[in-house]
Amino acid sequence: MLSYPSTIALSNRTLNYLADRIRSHRNQRRSRWRRLNPGRQALLALAHLHNGDTYTRLAAGFEIGVSTAWRYVQEAMTLLAAAADDLATAMHRIRRLAYAILDGTLIPIDRVADQRPYYSGKHKRHGVNVQVIADAAGRLVWVAPALPGAVHDLTAARAHGIIDALTSADVMTFADKGYQGAHGSVRTPFKRRRFRPKLSRRQKTVNRAHAKIRARGERAIATLKTWKILAKLRCCPRRATTIVQAILVLHHVEANRYAR
Repeated sequence: MLSYPSTIALSNRTLNYLADRIRSHRNQRRSRWRRLNPGRQALLALAHLHNGDTYTRLAAGFEIGVSTAWRYVQEAMTLLAAAADDLATAMHRIRRLAYAILDGTLIPIDRVADQRPYYSGKHKRHGVNVQVIADAAGRLVWVAPALPGAVHDLTAARAHGIIDALTSADVMTFADKGYQGAHGSVRTPFKRRRFRPKLSRRQKTVNRAHAKIRARGERAIATLKTWKILAKLRCCPRRATTIVQAILVLHHVEANRYAR
């Protein structure tokens, strides 16, 4: 089998953070000798999450079995996801923002036995719905747990309690037309209705200004999807939340923001 060197576009700070969590977990469990030390296991997990390397490729590169590679990656992701903030904790930071940007994205998945809940009619593909909150600069602040792709963005935001939380904190929030009807502190663009006159000049001006602000939220989604594993999840959709929350924690460590 041929092998080749590769790089991961992450800093040593991120590697050390994950290695420390793995080391603490092993000490807590009084784990015996393992094939990889905490640093190598952390590198294995980062290669899978950021570069999207398959378990077969990782097993060959780290000279371990495929099942061992899978087990080590799952353990690392579970440890990271456990450190992710819930919405209530994230709101302590969000309420201090000038304003927030709310948007949803679809993360593609392999087809599953029960396909219908995961099929998005909007995107014409199977996936999971993930709600993202960004700040005024388009930086990623918080990511909600994944829901089936057939769930509408507004329904997903309500299911997670995002609308109520933002309204209670009185945080001005910009969102696209998919969130019309959210009310509270959520602001959406004007939408032309059927059998109604065209939008006025003032409404069009407001929509353009709204689009410029909301476009910054696309940066947060783009940042999230730089982790190549999210190009298409090839695992059980129930694992999507763990993967997304693990990536959120690593992103904050890499950006040196909100890390604990």
